[in-house]
Amino acid sequence: GLHRQHGKQGAGGGGGGAKGIYAKLTIAVVVLLICTLSLLFSATIGGNRGSLEPSEINAEELWESAKSSGWRPSSAPRSDWPPPPRETNGYLRVRCNGGLNQQRSAICNAVLAARIMNATLVLPELDANSFWHDESGFQGIYDVEHFIQTLKYDVQIVESIPEIRKNGKTKKIKGYQLRPPRDAPIEWYTTVALKKMQEHGAIYLTPFSHRLAEEIDNPEYQRLRCRVNYHALRFKPNIMQLSESIVDKLRAQGHFMSIHLRFEMDMLAFAGCIDIFNLEEQSILKKYRKENFAEKRLVYKERRAIGKCPLTPEEVGLILHAMGFDNSTRIYLAAGELFGGERFMKPFRDLFPRLENHSSVDSSEELVTNTQGLLGSAVDYMVCLLSDIFMPTYDGPSNFANNLLGHRLYYGFRTTIRPDRKALAPIFIDRENGRTAGFEEAVRRVMLKTNFGGPHKRVSPESFYTNSWPECFCQVSPKNPADKCPPDNVLEVLDSRLENKVTSDPETLAEKNSTSRTER
Repeated sequence: GLHRQHGKQGAGGGGGGAKGIYAKLTIAVVVLLICTLSLLFSATIGGNRGSLEPSEINAEELWESAKSSGWRPSSAPRSDWPPPPRETNGYLRVRCNGGLNQQRSAICNAVLAARIMNATLVLPELDANSFWHDESGFQGIYDVEHFIQTLKYDVQIVESIPEIRKNGKTKKIKGYQLRPPRDAPIEWYTTVALKKMQEHGAIYLTPFSHRLAEEIDNPEYQRLRCRVNYHALRFKPNIMQLSESIVDKLRAQGHFMSIHLRFEMDMLAFAGCIDIFNLEEQSILKKYRKENFAEKRLVYKERRAIGKCPLTPEEVGLILHAMGFDNSTRIYLAAGELFGGERFMKPFRDLFPRLENHSSVDSSEELVTNTQGLLGSAVDYMVCLLSDIFMPTYDGPSNFANNLLGHRLYYGFRTTIRPDRKALAPIFIDRENGRTAGFEEAVRRVMLKTNFGGPHKRVSPESFYTNSWPECFCQVSPKNPADKCPPDNVLEVLDSRLENKVTSDPETLAEKNSTSRTER
């Protein structure tokens, strides 16, 4: 019968052959369409789970620093950088508001502003009332002598504006008060601020938080910020000793990780993440938000879906567990009072029972009495800086987390775990809705795409204080000459310039000679 059919098709000419080809093509298209729909259906069912190929994160390798790709930290000047002249345009006073780390970046900006204006910087004032209610001040937290000495090649610094004698009378210079624009450009300082300084002899900039643009097209200015942040701003010896003591106790039993658990009332209220709490707690958060932040309609489900909520303690534990960390992992918690209490901590503690904070590791009276002030924050900062791994749970507007990320990068590309909250949100929402299949695999896939502390390009909204690469890093054998490390004797060169400036200054020479004759 088949033979007879083929014969008939041949006798029938080209029309039958064309129909046969058409039929085969139709079948092929249908099969292809079915395969395509099948693949799309599989992808839909998989949701955020991705492909079925396993992903791997080696938790053991994360205890080591990230790969540097030949880069190393360097904030020394690489071009002509003259020492500050003896005669300046006047005195610059600033009041740094906010918490410890917001104040820290403000101090960096104050030094740079003084350099830009050729001004003498008065030791920055730390606002005691707006945040910490702590009267420690700059002298109570930082090593003043080290600060002034480290920056001697950059700016002149005094602890207070000296009194002047005029017409036989002693007179104090009162700084002309100015409120700088937020993220003010350099031009504001070289025009508006400088003019007032020259008119009055001194200016007082208040408040001084985020009052100088971060992105400045001058690598030397950016390196000055790094010199202040990572070299000049050293905590007082008692804080350093206390921090090192805690780190030694933690490390005596092996590696340890630090986590900035930002599950606190102010951040939850700021983010508008309140629906997971009971009615009484929601009322507290709403009241705090109304009193401290601008009115804005925030819908929890929408905020959560785009990763705008701080991770809960349980979510932190689930991420670490998915990455391969087990319940023997020792974790230091840097946090204030966690909102919601133990019911939010219990799931995390069940996964990782070896949780510590500065009070549990060191119960010294000095620390216990100051845990809510600048001292407690300074100790937390140093312990997190020195830990093997650091994990922020909310690095949006958190100055503590952002500054630490930048400092750890500069400190030798120390490992950081930065959860992508936006990418993780649908995975956690699926889990809460009972869709748990492939949960850990999905978490690992998201985490594999994050940076674990190595050099990477700074992309807005990432802050310069979070990532000072490449300005504050160099390479011994670079592809780009601008990235070449300065000579090893760079400090000797700067010392020589400073000495030449002093010896060439007639007034300074006269003072030296006068002192010499008096001593003889």
